[in-house]
Amino acid sequence: MDSGDTAFVLISAAMVMFMIPGLALFYGGMVRAKNVLATVMQSFFTMGLVSVLWVVAAYSLAFAPGGPLIGGLDFLGFANVGQEPNPDLSPTIPHIAYAVFQLFFAAITPALITGAFAERIKFSAFALFTTLWLFLVYAPLAHWVWAPGGWLRDFGALDFAGGTVVHMNSGFAALAAAIVIGKRRGFLKEAMVPHNLTLTILGAGILWFGWFGFNAGSALAANGLAAQAFIATNTATGAAVLGWCLTDWLRRRKTTTLGAASGAVAGLVAITPAAGYVGPMGSIAIGLAAGIVCAWAVGLKYRAGYDDALDVVGVHAVGGMLGALLIGVFADTAFNELGADGLLAGGGLALLGKQAVAVVATLAFSFILSFGILKLVDLVVGLRVTEEEELSGLDISQHEEVGYAFAEGVGAAAPIPTGAAAPPERAPATVRVPQGDLG
Repeated sequence: MDSGDTAFVLISAAMVMFMIPGLALFYGGMVRAKNVLATVMQSFFTMGLVSVLWVVAAYSLAFAPGGPLIGGLDFLGFANVGQEPNPDLSPTIPHIAYAVFQLFFAAITPALITGAFAERIKFSAFALFTTLWLFLVYAPLAHWVWAPGGWLRDFGALDFAGGTVVHMNSGFAALAAAIVIGKRRGFLKEAMVPHNLTLTILGAGILWFGWFGFNAGSALAANGLAAQAFIATNTATGAAVLGWCLTDWLRRRKTTTLGAASGAVAGLVAITPAAGYVGPMGSIAIGLAAGIVCAWAVGLKYRAGYDDALDVVGVHAVGGMLGALLIGVFADTAFNELGADGLLAGGGLALLGKQAVAVVATLAFSFILSFGILKLVDLVVGLRVTEEEELSGLDISQHEEVGYAFAEGVGAAAPIPTGAAAPPERAPATVRVPQGDLG
């Protein structure tokens, strides 16, 4: 056991955990003010829920020895997950450190899905869906890709840090959610603009920071491969910001902060599966492609007619697919001898074909099972809030709170014109605001 590797992985796990409140801010700033707390709560609650479910059973289903499709029950309640290394999973760090690192991957993935059904889902439906989805979709797919004996791992498909397991998985589940739950009231008929892009930019910055733990930490050692993944992550993200901003400029002769933030996340998504297999120049190509392609892909919802509120499909599904496929082009064993050579390194089309199989398998599995789980949840508790609850906002209807005490000017004093006499002192009036005007 290596103490340096252990410290590195534990710090990386903490960085991945910090991504979840970062995601909460990223998403929270993009919704309308009347839904900010409900949106933030979904990410925060997911962290608590998955932290328990992972220990109870989900980790075992994902990583315990089993068949090619699902793990066994050897690790229920973290039994046999101790302080000694597991030679199949964590050769130089304690097994429990590896399990904790994987915990936060499992926590952020369903949190990503919440962007698709923002502003219209019942909190009870969200909690039930997340529970079922963790066991029935996330755990099996993690086993396929990362666990010894998983069929995609044995097949030779590469996913360094979660392009299939995290991003495509959440993105295709988000597509199912947007279709099953339906559009927000007023979608394409009234403006639904982000209420606080300052929060979104702050959240994007936290995600960028935490993603170094996500990708570099997936080396599971404080070594050269971790450094390689670190620089690939940063370079691809920078290139994606440039790509998205360039696309905005060509379309509208304007660049936007939302576009820059979305571009950063698109680059982080696309480089995730490839970070440990490509060099710096390959990462620039992947990031630039992600910024341009994802900027185009987020507009598909308007043509196709589904309401993916916060662009989970366009960024995570499309960005994840792009990154997974481009491994087949840019992967080079000069950077990671445990990988494979892609097209440009003389490996031919073999790796690209394996990556395509992984993409199709993930798409079909995640979308179909997520669609079924959503239909089941709708039958049990109902998915959507009522029209009145949606109009008043989820902060009030689901949590009896508001994100801002003076939202939409409530409680704010009117300005006094320059040169006007100050009004006489009087007792403050009691202002009653009808429910529905908040936010």
